[in-house]
Amino acid sequence: MKKLAILSSIFIGILAFGQGIKFEDTSFASVVAKAKKENKLIFIDAYASWCGPCKLMVKNIFPLKDVGDYYNAHFINAKIDMEKGEGIDLAKKYNVKAFPTYLFINGNGEEVHRTLGYVEEKDFIQFAKDAEDPNKRLTALKQKFENGEKDPEFLKNLADLTIYNDAEFAGKVLDRYFMAKPNLDKEDVQMLLQGIQSTESPLYKIFTDKKEDIVKILPAEKYDMINKNIKMNTIVKKSYNPDTKTWSDSYFFAETQKFLTKEESEKILKRAKANRALKNKDIATYEALTLELYKDYAASSSEELNAIAWNFFENVNTKSSLEKAVLWAQESVKKSENSANTDTLANLYNKVGDKKNAKVWAEKAIALAKSTGEDASETEKLLKSL
Repeated sequence: MKKLAILSSIFIGILAFGQGIKFEDTSFASVVAKAKKENKLIFIDAYASWCGPCKLMVKNIFPLKDVGDYYNAHFINAKIDMEKGEGIDLAKKYNVKAFPTYLFINGNGEEVHRTLGYVEEKDFIQFAKDAEDPNKRLTALKQKFENGEKDPEFLKNLADLTIYNDAEFAGKVLDRYFMAKPNLDKEDVQMLLQGIQSTESPLYKIFTDKKEDIVKILPAEKYDMINKNIKMNTIVKKSYNPDTKTWSDSYFFAETQKFLTKEESEKILKRAKANRALKNKDIATYEALTLELYKDYAASSSEELNAIAWNFFENVNTKSSLEKAVLWAQESVKKSENSANTDTLANLYNKVGDKKNAKVWAEKAIALAKSTGEDASETEKLLKSL
C-alpha cells in the first residue's frame, strides 16, 4: 500500500543527508564482508516504500548530525526495501514483519539486536549504543528473562521488541508481565492487540483470558469485532497452501459460515485471493479479482481506494483497467484529498497518457506535501518528466 500515517539492486544509492547517516550502495554480501573486515556491526533500516513512519525517519532523524556522527563511526549502514529484490529474502531470514524495523547484524550475518518504529533522536542513538553492548542486546535481554527477571518495565520493553517477530516468546513475556501487573491499562491492551496474528498465537489466549479487563477499556462490541477478525485471519491462513499456491474453498466456507453469511464469506475469500495473487505476482488474477470486488466502490474508504489505485499503477498495464483505477483515485481524492492520493492520481493520468491532468495533479500533490512537511521529491520527478 502506498504512502500512509520499509531497484535492480536493493540498496538505494548512497544517501548523504547533509551530516546524517550515509548508507552503502552495494549488495548485502558486500556490506557483510565490509563489516567483517572493519570489525563493525551492520545497521539496517528495513523499510517498505509505503510506510509513513519510515519516511518520517528519513525526513526527521537520519539527517541529524549527532545521529550521522554516531552511526557512520560505529556501523556499516544499509537502507533496504524489504519488499523488493534481495530484501524479500532478507525479510524472511531476519523475520521482518513490521516497518520500519532496525536490525543490527554482525560480520557473520547474525542478528544481535533489533528495534522498530518511529524513534526520536536521543532514543535512536541509545538503541545503537545498546546494540554495541553485549549486556544490552536482545539476546542478553532474552537470557535475562529466562533467568527469571520480573520487573514490569523490563518485561514490557522486551515484549515490545519481540511481539512482531517472535510471538511465541512475546507470549511468555506478556504472561509474566500480566502476572506482575494484573490491571491492564490502555497501552497494555494496544500492545497485546498489535501482536495477535491468529487464534493459534499464545497472545490470543491472553486476549481471551483477559476479556473482562479489556472490555473495561474497549467497548464490548469492538472486542467482539477484533475477535472475529483474528478468527478470520486464522481461517484465511489455514485455507491457503503456500507450497502448491492453492486454496481450500470448502474449508474456508465451512469455517467462516459459522459466524458470517455466505455473501460475506464469498467477498472475503475473493479479497484474500486478490491479496495473495498480488504477493505472488500473479497480476492477471489480482487484476480480475480486484475489478470484480470494486465494481461498486461508493462505500469504500479514501485510503482503500488509494491503495488499490496505486497497486494498479504499479502492476497493471491494461488500458481499460488503468482507466478504472483513475476513477478509484478520483473518488479517493473526492472523499479526502491529500498528497498521497493526489500523487496517485497524477501518476495514473500519466500512465494512461493524459499529460495535462497528470501535470495538474502532480502540482497539487507537491503543494499538499509541502504544506504538511512531507517529502515531495518523487512527485517532483514526475512533474519534471511531463
